[in-house]
Amino acid sequence: MTRKERYDYILEYFRKNVGPISTELMFGSAFQLLCATLLSAQCTDKRINEVTPALFERYPDATTMSRAEVEDVFEYVKSVSYPNSKAKHLVEMSRKLVSDFNGEVPSNPDELTTLPGVGRKTANVIQAVWFGKPTLAVDTHVYRVSHRMGLVPRKANNPRKVEDYLMKNIPLNEVSSAHHWLLLHGRYICKSMSPQCAKCQFEFLCPKIFEGSKLS
Repeated sequence: MTRKERYDYILEYFRKNVGPISTELMFGSAFQLLCATLLSAQCTDKRINEVTPALFERYPDATTMSRAEVEDVFEYVKSVSYPNSKAKHLVEMSRKLVSDFNGEVPSNPDELTTLPGVGRKTANVIQAVWFGKPTLAVDTHVYRVSHRMGLVPRKANNPRKVEDYLMKNIPLNEVSSAHHWLLLHGRYICKSMSPQCAKCQFEFLCPKIFEGSKLS
């Protein structure tokens, strides 16, 4: 099976059986999506969704959070991974939004990545989910699944290379959904430590079954 045939089969499966899909994070505004996405780094969406309702009730927008002390925000996010740095980033990000962008989340990726704690992956999520742009965020799940399923070559050895390769092979109108298709497949089926191969719809074409291949 060629890589193009692999793309065709996998995308068609998701297209028919999953359809358009978006993030599992809960949010009510671009600012809240930005906060939730920042918090979700190396943490589960389930945990973030348990934390953010109280956080957003207290700090619903950039203006209110910009007035908070880091220690106050920490109390709301202390159960997530790296709570100290994330609380600091949330406050600093909010203050920069207020001072530089009138409290509004910018759609420009170059402006987004000037915000504390916001890298390319987070910026791509905001552009895709909130602004409807054809951007593809490569997190650990997307990176792992793309390699395991043979969607990218081994030389695509960093997130940006994986992103660029996927963008060349996925129709623009499906890029946002494809991000979540791959992410959720990695989260629930093609797990890092214990992949659920018996439940995988793509087991028959997984590169691990080929001679000399490894699940890596």
